[in-house]
Amino acid sequence: MPSSLQSLVDPTLAEMGKNLKEAMKILEDSERRTEEENEKQPESDDIPGPLQGSGQDMVSILQLVQNLMHGDEDKAPPSSRIQNIGEQAHMALLGHSLGAYISTLHKEKLRKLTTRILSDTTLWLCRIFRYENGCAYFHEEEREGLVKICRLAFHSRYEDFVVDGFNVLYNKKPVIYLSAAARPGLGQYLCNQLGLPFPCLCRVPCNTVFGSQHQMDVAFLEKLIKEDLEKGRLPLLLVASAGTAAVGHTDKIGRLKELCEQYGLWLHVDGVNLATLALSSASSSVLAATKCDSMTLTPGPWLGLPAVPAVTLYKHDDPALTLVAGLTSNKPSDKLRALPLWLSLQYLGLDGIVERIKHACQLSQRLQENLKKVDHIKILVEEELNSPVVVFKFFQELPNLGSNPGLTAALGPNVAPSAAGQERHSCNALNRWLGEQLKQLVPESGLTIMDLEAEGTCVRFSPLMTAAVLGTRIEDVDQLAACIKSKLPVLTCTLQLREEFKQEVAATAGLLHVDDPNWPGIGVVRYEHANDDKSSLKSDPEGEKIHAGLLKKLNELESDLMFKMGPEYRSMKSCIYIGMASDDVDIAELVETIAVTAREIEENSRLLENMTEVVRKGIQEAQVQLQKANEERLLEEGVLRQIPVVGSVLNWFSPLQAARKGRTFNLTAGSLESTEHTYVSKVQGTGVTPPPTPSGTRIKQRLPGQKPFRRSLKGSDAMSETSSVSHIEDLERMDQLSTGPEQNASEPSSPEQHPGAPGLHEAKQSAAVQEKAEHPADDCPQVEEPESLR
Repeated sequence: MPSSLQSLVDPTLAEMGKNLKEAMKILEDSERRTEEENEKQPESDDIPGPLQGSGQDMVSILQLVQNLMHGDEDKAPPSSRIQNIGEQAHMALLGHSLGAYISTLHKEKLRKLTTRILSDTTLWLCRIFRYENGCAYFHEEEREGLVKICRLAFHSRYEDFVVDGFNVLYNKKPVIYLSAAARPGLGQYLCNQLGLPFPCLCRVPCNTVFGSQHQMDVAFLEKLIKEDLEKGRLPLLLVASAGTAAVGHTDKIGRLKELCEQYGLWLHVDGVNLATLALSSASSSVLAATKCDSMTLTPGPWLGLPAVPAVTLYKHDDPALTLVAGLTSNKPSDKLRALPLWLSLQYLGLDGIVERIKHACQLSQRLQENLKKVDHIKILVEEELNSPVVVFKFFQELPNLGSNPGLTAALGPNVAPSAAGQERHSCNALNRWLGEQLKQLVPESGLTIMDLEAEGTCVRFSPLMTAAVLGTRIEDVDQLAACIKSKLPVLTCTLQLREEFKQEVAATAGLLHVDDPNWPGIGVVRYEHANDDKSSLKSDPEGEKIHAGLLKKLNELESDLMFKMGPEYRSMKSCIYIGMASDDVDIAELVETIAVTAREIEENSRLLENMTEVVRKGIQEAQVQLQKANEERLLEEGVLRQIPVVGSVLNWFSPLQAARKGRTFNLTAGSLESTEHTYVSKVQGTGVTPPPTPSGTRIKQRLPGQKPFRRSLKGSDAMSETSSVSHIEDLERMDQLSTGPEQNASEPSSPEQHPGAPGLHEAKQSAAVQEKAEHPADDCPQVEEPESLR
């Protein structure tokens, strides 16, 4: 605050503003105080904590608040500690401090000041949002205004409600009509606050054949009103939406107003689209809300103002009924609720208010225009004009599968229709994954993920509720559209590869496909080992060990796929979750790799267990044989040789020539063998070499630098325009070497040999002649080589 203006302001107010700024600066500062500054005084046994001693200064108290606010910062993921606080937000926060200060004034001054603040704020809001001759009720809970309006409707329609109370309602039951697209829990909240039974609520269905699926069916509403009148009930109030909580649809408020006037219902409107009333180009359906009996506004999120109350504007001429209903109050503290909004509106001005709302609408229109150019993206509110809410989702229908001929040919003709049949169950998980990815890539967008009954999982962009706080710009919207385009190939390919993965797993022995609708990746697979109890869902230690080793081996391959252990529920068995895939993933190789690797881990584990048992039995057998050998040695040497003195004299005169006897344990054969051959020939026996573990027949060899599970060399990182030919030749040579000597021997007689290339037989003859010339003494051994080496 400049010094020239500071001299014109009450010193107490100036000091209050200064203290508030200092407090916000301390709270926003992330640095911690050192241990020397935090030296505590001796604690008292009676009252532990900061009440010890002579008290704390303001900085110490604010430091304590800061530690409480950011104490768990190390455990939580990194994020903004506090929302964006600008000058207009400081004005709103200052209003709460000023309200406490103003409440200490003299009663007469306090009454005049609160009346002025309340009347100014009400007039400004009615002019900005085109609600002429209205009254305002400021409340902290957004739904509290509707509760007060319902009580006002009770007092207006039931003359003896103050005296008789519930008896009047019992004789003629009231009916409150809500749209089926209303926010969840609104009807239950009204019944709890008003003390009404749930039959007093009537949910009006939305249009399903004509019009939007989220707009109230006016014809069906009229039918319900007539039925309630015939049953002796009293249609009391109708809650309409100017922007539903889910997708931002606006009801046909004009027709609803005519219907309410015809049957004497109170019409209340709420919704985010009411903010567009401040613009010069509001839609006709939203403009009709200016003729309703009451409406609820939330200027805090629209303008980025923290701790600002919601406002319910209403029209009623009887102040006594409004006082009984709780819409007006004589308490100064109730009137001072409008003070933060009174300060913020003055700080922003009319141009600032309109600019913020207009900017939010431009952001939604920009995103809607960008999404219309993107394939496989469906917009749910496309028919709404100038709607500040954009709801979209990823989808893929059967005709769109033919847009990628290469991928369809690679997957096969029977895979694409099956994948399209599973689209409904798979798109929800994919859209949830898309929403999470977009929230991480563009956090300034303020996206939310929601589940709709008809459409499934969708992503919502509502800049009116988030842009002012997050500072969303046009560049952020363009970045959001670019991120959506970049994620579409992964989503499309994953959806198409799911059915192929399921078929490959079903055709592979030892693997079981697990259906998990909440997993967005290719699929979930479980390896069934020999001791697996398929009918039990209890924990399987052996299976968990195999799957843990399998997960480690798969992650060591360094492929583009993500492998995860799951699920987190202990009651279910372990599985391998495979993440999103690109368009060049070879599903057959992937499934074969999983099966072979899991089988190798199981065999190695079983071999180790068997070896342990064999070693244990071998030790026991060796001990028995050694004991027998000692007994035989005693019988052979005689008793006299065992006496210490006599035995030594006898051995000196007649030495005993005893053969060396020992035992060796063959791990391969699992048997005990004599060491006599080792001492005689001075060479240890070789034993039998175990056969190698068979590998997968469909696991192909890769070029240097090529990542695993690539369908073709086209997408390999190792391929380039200059090295593709040489890499292909290397791969062909590796395949020829892997075919074995039998196929190489049959190749010279093949009539389909390339005409321009030298034959393999001629190359062998030339190599043999050259070797004979260099080593003439080795001719005979080469001719008489064993048949097994040919």
